[in-house]
Order: sequence, then C-alpha cells, then structure tokens
Amino acid sequence: MTTEIKRLIQVRADKGAVFKRDGFGKKRQLSDSWRKPRGQHNKQREQKKAKGALPKPGFGSPIAVRGMHPSGFFEVLISSLKELEGIDPKTHAIRIGATVGDRNRIGLQEKALGEGFKVLNVRAAGIKETKPKKIDAERFSADQKKKDEKPSSKSKVPAVPVKKDTKKSKETPKVEEKKKSPAKKVTTPSKSKSEKAEKTSEKSGIKTPEKTDKKPAKPKTGTPAKSTESKPKAAPKPKTSKKTGSGVKKNE
Repeated sequence: MTTEIKRLIQVRADKGAVFKRDGFGKKRQLSDSWRKPRGQHNKQREQKKAKGALPKPGFGSPIAVRGMHPSGFFEVLISSLKELEGIDPKTHAIRIGATVGDRNRIGLQEKALGEGFKVLNVRAAGIKETKPKKIDAERFSADQKKKDEKPSSKSKVPAVPVKKDTKKSKETPKVEEKKKSPAKKVTTPSKSKSEKAEKTSEKSGIKTPEKTDKKPAKPKTGTPAKSTESKPKAAPKPKTSKKTGSGVKKNE
C-alpha cells in the first residue's frame, strides 16, 4: 500500500459522515439505516438543521479509496474454488462466506493462502471462532497470590495430628491453691484490769476499793410497793344521736 492510498484512507476516516433515517428514534420497528425522506412536509427533506444532514456532494470519500478495506485491498466474498479465478492477489483480499462448511473451508482457505491472497477471516482448521472469556482481574490476582503463598514441596513439614477436644478436655480442672497457714502468734498472758488498777494505785499511794459483784440492798420503807401490773383504761364510748320514730335526727 502506497503512502498516497494511506493518506486518502485517513481523509475518509476523518470525514466520518453518518446519515440516519428520519424518525428512527420514535418507533421501535425503524432502524437507523438510511432511507430518503419523501414526505411532502418532511422536515429532513426540507433540510432543517435539527433533523440531520442529507447525503449530497462533498460528503463522499475520495474516488481512489471508495469501497476499499482499511488494509488497502478491495474485499471480495468467496464461497467456492471457482470464484478464485480472475482475481488479482495484489489488489484484492478474500473473505470466505459464513455458509461454507468446515470441510470445504479448509480446502478453500489453503488454496487462497497458497496463491498469495490475503484472507480477512482466517480460521484455524477445525476450530470455530469463539469470543474470548473475560477474566476478572481481581479474582485472578487473588488466585495468583494464593499459589505464591503455598510452601514448596522441599520445605514441607510433617503435620502433627491434632486430637479432637472432648467434653472432658474442655473442662479444665481447677488447680487448688494451697492455703498458706497463718504464722502462729506467741500468746502472752494478758493481765486483768484489776491487776492493772492495783499497780497504778500502788504507784500513786492511793488504795482503790475492791469491786464486788454484790449490789447494796435498798432500805425497806413502810409504803407498799406499787403493783407493776396496771389495769388497761376503758375506751371512751362513742356519742350516739337520738333518733325519732321516723328515723330523722333531731336538731340539737
């Protein structure tokens, strides 16, 4: 592909004119593929700005690259070996039809590549095109970290079998702490209060009378002792109002 063709293809891409059918967004059954507006009062036919542009001279691509594939070849659709005849491999590229079976496709593809044609939809023999699965980047990175964290086979340590904890093992026996016996105190004979009082009196030279447990008897008098038992006082009687024969109280 020459530099001039490359430049013209770039000019075509920069223009990028797209024309859409009038009213394609109003009704679901209408596609955006171009249809010429023919209505008497159609605003797009009258070239109103808001309704979109009409195809007219100036929007077209350069004539040299019109209908050309971006690779720089003119595309040709083929479904049999006979259609390969009369095609120039320098200016034309081949696209194998989708209706061609795998068995015929293998032979057609091999012959086209052998003659030097560029095949736009090359497929590996016996393998159908499948869309690549999307890989979750976060999940992939997490799995990779787990693999890296695994220890090598050389540095493996034999695992120690762990016995299951039974009910008895859960209840750990309480260790009884030995109670420390308190140190025995040397008891000294305590002196009585009377002995202390005698010593204090001896020092001061005053004799203190000895306390006796017997109480002095009270002198008897001629008056008789009052009886300890007192009679309970009688409760006062409630005042009663006089009633007449008719049951009405008299005015006092």
